[in-house]
Amino acid sequence: MIWRLVDSAIERAKGEFRVSDFHLTLVKIAMNWLNELGRRILMLVRRWQFDLDLDEEMRLHRESREQELVKRGLSPQEAHYATQKRFGNDLVLREESRDMWGWNWLENLLQDVRYGLRMLVKNPGFTTVAVITLALGIGANTAIFSVVNGVLLRPLPYREPDRVVVVMFRNLKTGETFPLCDADFLDWQAQNQVFESVAAFSGSGFNLTGSGPPAHLFGDVVTAKFFSTLGVKPVLGRTFLPQEDKPGSPPVVVLSHSLWQERYGSDPNLIGQSIELNATGTTVIGIMPANFLPGSETRLWANLVIKPPRHRGPYYLTGEARLKPGATMADARADLDAIHRRIEAENPLTNAHIAFQVTPLEDAIVGEVRPALLLLLGAVTFVLLIASANVAHLFLARATVREKEFSVRLALGASRSRLVLQLLTESILLAAVGGIFGLVIAKWGVRVLLALSPSNLPRLHEIRMDGSVLGFTCVIALTSGILFGLSPAIQSGRAQLNESLKEGGRTGSGGPRRSRARNLLAVAEIAMSFVLLVGAGLMLKSFSRLETVSPGINPSDVLTAQIELPSQTYRDDNKVGKFYQRLLVKVEALPGAESAGVGMSLPPNLLTVSDYFTVEGQRSVSERELGLADVISVSPDYFRALGVPLLEGRLFNDQDRQDRPKVVIINQTLARRNWPNESPIGKRLKLGGAERPNNPWKEVVGVVGDVKYSGLEAPPEMVLYEPYLQSAWSSMYLVVRTSRKMGHPADLSRSIASAVWSLDKDVPVADLRTMEQRLSDSLGLPRFRTVLLV
Repeated sequence: MIWRLVDSAIERAKGEFRVSDFHLTLVKIAMNWLNELGRRILMLVRRWQFDLDLDEEMRLHRESREQELVKRGLSPQEAHYATQKRFGNDLVLREESRDMWGWNWLENLLQDVRYGLRMLVKNPGFTTVAVITLALGIGANTAIFSVVNGVLLRPLPYREPDRVVVVMFRNLKTGETFPLCDADFLDWQAQNQVFESVAAFSGSGFNLTGSGPPAHLFGDVVTAKFFSTLGVKPVLGRTFLPQEDKPGSPPVVVLSHSLWQERYGSDPNLIGQSIELNATGTTVIGIMPANFLPGSETRLWANLVIKPPRHRGPYYLTGEARLKPGATMADARADLDAIHRRIEAENPLTNAHIAFQVTPLEDAIVGEVRPALLLLLGAVTFVLLIASANVAHLFLARATVREKEFSVRLALGASRSRLVLQLLTESILLAAVGGIFGLVIAKWGVRVLLALSPSNLPRLHEIRMDGSVLGFTCVIALTSGILFGLSPAIQSGRAQLNESLKEGGRTGSGGPRRSRARNLLAVAEIAMSFVLLVGAGLMLKSFSRLETVSPGINPSDVLTAQIELPSQTYRDDNKVGKFYQRLLVKVEALPGAESAGVGMSLPPNLLTVSDYFTVEGQRSVSERELGLADVISVSPDYFRALGVPLLEGRLFNDQDRQDRPKVVIINQTLARRNWPNESPIGKRLKLGGAERPNNPWKEVVGVVGDVKYSGLEAPPEMVLYEPYLQSAWSSMYLVVRTSRKMGHPADLSRSIASAVWSLDKDVPVADLRTMEQRLSDSLGLPRFRTVLLV
């Protein structure tokens, strides 16, 4: 009735609206398809009603036929018999009708699912062992994939992040990377042809005072296009204007969302107000959104004012840039190579043997951990394969027990393909149950991984279980179900009907074919287990060696803290030097303190200022590359407090002041490279090259052991130490060696803070940690990899 009304409506539309025959044909095809779909769905969900309707229809057909035959002269019995012969078996008619009006494959699947569930419930021991095995394998894979997805696969939260690159320098001889200097950045910014915008930034410490207790915060100083290059916008206020990185620009700052919440209670009126940063009134111009660098140590971004440099160096800037639409990485490298050739031609002393290095932003962020995470994902994939092989063993053994059942089903007319599909359905059902429990294990596993993860793991706060992880779990559950179910299903589908029925209910090994399958699975399990064992052993051995690497210091009983003097209050180098002199006197007088020193850097993984140096007596700068060394300002007792051995000469003393001859102490690596066959004591060097002819010569007065400032895994770099009274730095690390009799070094923490505040209450004391804690934290990523694999 409904479809006749639809046909009538179509005919009226054809006459009234002049619809073409072609479009009406398409409409009819669509309506017929919908009609067919509706009937099939009704057949699936109301099969009993379909059976009743079919029985009633067949009864009416039979009665009509019998009445017709009786009219022709047949007896009622003969008419009934002829009718039955004419219409055939009711069951056959019903099945044929279902094939036409329903989805036979779907009904078979549902039947297989119901049968499979009954078989799993019927064998609780087998089901429990198999589910636990699969749940552990799937759970481990899901947990690790959650980390891989959050760190490596999820797109960076920036506009078109694939167009953003990071630019640094690379030493062509050693392969080492290092930052840019002001002059190189300005040349690149002025001459580039392929970048839409160019910016630079550098990490820095900030003293925040005025509202609440003084706090030392880590932030970045950035050029004006920093945020626009990344493609991010503030949630409140604005970011930097183009003129705000030029000389004479007032200090302005953009705050992180977390700092805005914690320090200022999410006050929207903070925009435009002044806060005290490094004892300087700084205007807050913007607040970044909560999803911008969540969990990062970077709490604020201040404008970096770059003045026209008089020389090249120091090297402290990291460049970032956004490619123009259509530009490629190859275009960027070619453009930067051309720029550097021009720079090198003008500055052969400083820019020889180096080149710009361009790295996609994603690689710069996660490139260091990508191989380790992919290795871990491969390892847990092996675990899942081993688990699948174990369950396949169980299925093969169970198939041997069920041989008679399979043979009876084949004898009753079931096809071998239907038998294989039935067993595959059982295995996939088992994998699905394992996947559900695997998700529970994975959720717990992700929490454990987050607890074990080091704080410097990139994109740590992006790790979570989401739709992608759920999809991955479904895929690996389905794949594992097919993997461990396919071989037993095929083997069972090849069952020999006569032999199995003759054997009756006896069980055995299942014949040579199943024995070969079991042997192959055993060999595969042993091979994969061996690979995992070797990999875990190598990782454990590597980490064990790393733990035994000497950092070049004696970390026992050493307490450290970071001190940052406000630059506006302590502008004069003499004032900076006197503060630290007075502080060291107070700290060394504390009960339990054996020695104390200050230095602008600490091992390991802490950045220093790098600069070129020239050795007196070099024949020709063009024949020998200028050396690049880390330059560290330290107090006389810095080496004694850290336990750095003196190899030759003397240490600094209080006479090495600004008005005295300039002196330096060098490390063993610098001495070996520049004076391999002679003593460096009494030799002279100076920072810079011919571009800085007025830089003073400095006499080498001592050689100390190598210290691992660049990390325990990296070889020692050349290091040049200057006395802090000749090279004052407002930001220093305090190093205190304590007496073992006093107990734990951290017990001095409060006394050290009081000593600092007794000199200046606005100077924050930050990052109070023992040296052993610093070394342990530096091994966070290697330890994380090792724990997960082992």
